[in-house]
Amino acid sequence: MKRLRVRHETGFRYDGEVTASYNEARMLPVSGEGQFVLHSHLDVRPTSSQHGYVDYWGTRVSSFEVLAPHRELSLTATSLVEVRDREHSGSRLTWEELPAAAARQVASVEQAPQTPLTDPPEDLSALAAEIAADSADPCAAAEAICRMVGESVEYMQGVTGVGSTAREAWAERKGVCQDITQLAIGAVRSVGIPARYVSGYLHPVAEPAIGETVAGESHAWVEWFCGDWHGFDPTNQLPIGDRHVLVGRGRDYRDVPPLRGVYAGPARSQLFVTVEITREA
Repeated sequence: MKRLRVRHETGFRYDGEVTASYNEARMLPVSGEGQFVLHSHLDVRPTSSQHGYVDYWGTRVSSFEVLAPHRELSLTATSLVEVRDREHSGSRLTWEELPAAAARQVASVEQAPQTPLTDPPEDLSALAAEIAADSADPCAAAEAICRMVGESVEYMQGVTGVGSTAREAWAERKGVCQDITQLAIGAVRSVGIPARYVSGYLHPVAEPAIGETVAGESHAWVEWFCGDWHGFDPTNQLPIGDRHVLVGRGRDYRDVPPLRGVYAGPARSQLFVTVEITREA
């Protein structure tokens, strides 16, 4: 078990004065299997009142509006979380058992259809089908598919954007964790296995020194249903463990953006993001 402190700062600098903005932030982790939130807080500048709620997918949301004129919107989320390796129950459904089991749960039914961001190209679906045909069960197939996608796509920033689709990322064979995750989800769904998008943070060091602060990452990974939900990080080829801090789940990136909103003011703005992670125990 590790105790991680995460400091995530993000926001926008505008090319002029903004008279009002209305926003939602999904930056605070939740307690659940594999992690326990000891403390979390979101600071918004300019100062604004916040309304917190849990959305349909189980993600904590901070909703706020800034009505005073401003040229910069800054959010700083600070969280202290205990994380541990996730135990997979080992309940591995057969291919014959999967459809009926998935149909009995709303969560798995909703994570079976493709979305415009995850819809895979035909050649990727064909590769996934070949892997599934050679796999003993859905869980083994899903992990093998995720590994294949992670090995096939080069991690490179600046090639794709937040609105890029799985088809666009596959055509380039380049992208970031968001693209690799959406490709993996689309490929896993294409063989009949429900899969969902997970957002959170990743400590980049396997065994970090206690007290050392490092540049962390806002990250994404996959969970698939094979009797229970099982997570895997296709970008780093890792099972989900004590380096991952979960923030939210959804069908694709559009369900869990860290910051989303609208504003009245100049057309151009610049996004800034920094993540720092400190192991405290």
